[in-house]
Amino acid sequence: MRIILVKFREVTQKYPIVRGMASYTAIWPVASLLQQKITGKEELSYMQALRFSLYGGFFVAPTLYCWLKCASFLWPKSDLKSAVTKALVEQVTYSPMAMCCFFFGMNLLEMKPVSECVEEVKKKFLPTYKVAICVWPFLQTVNFVLIPEHNRVVYVSICSLMWTSFLAYMKALETKRLEKGLKTKNNFQTNERVI
Repeated sequence: MRIILVKFREVTQKYPIVRGMASYTAIWPVASLLQQKITGKEELSYMQALRFSLYGGFFVAPTLYCWLKCASFLWPKSDLKSAVTKALVEQVTYSPMAMCCFFFGMNLLEMKPVSECVEEVKKKFLPTYKVAICVWPFLQTVNFVLIPEHNRVVYVSICSLMWTSFLAYMKALETKRLEKGLKTKNNFQTNERVI
């Protein structure tokens, strides 16, 4: 076991993106299961957790890593002014893209048609983004001022445990509402035809 940990440490020091991918692969499914438990779901969906793991580890971590590298290149200082600038720029560049990709990508992983994926993005983006701009600028300012660059993806992944639980909640909550709305609409159309 010790040999595996030593090798993992060597690889993550040589390729920091691997550390972020490993942490997101573990943290995102935990957040999904946490959300399911908090909302009182009796039977946990491990397939949903697997989708969160795949999406977090193989999409979110690499894109976040690239964004953090670009931000560090464009604003190399670790002072408060640069940190606030990076955090604000992130809220108008990376965050909107990340949220749209989350809703679209998770639906694709559920094998839903593209039209449903797009519809979910349209309905869920704005309410989710409103919450994000209240949370992430502060967390990212701390990240850019206090956290060493090689640990930034890991720091964000820890912060994202609660954020991902919120994303899972938004996805599940809206899905239930959409299903209720579709059933009501279908019943209304059926009754209309009968009349």
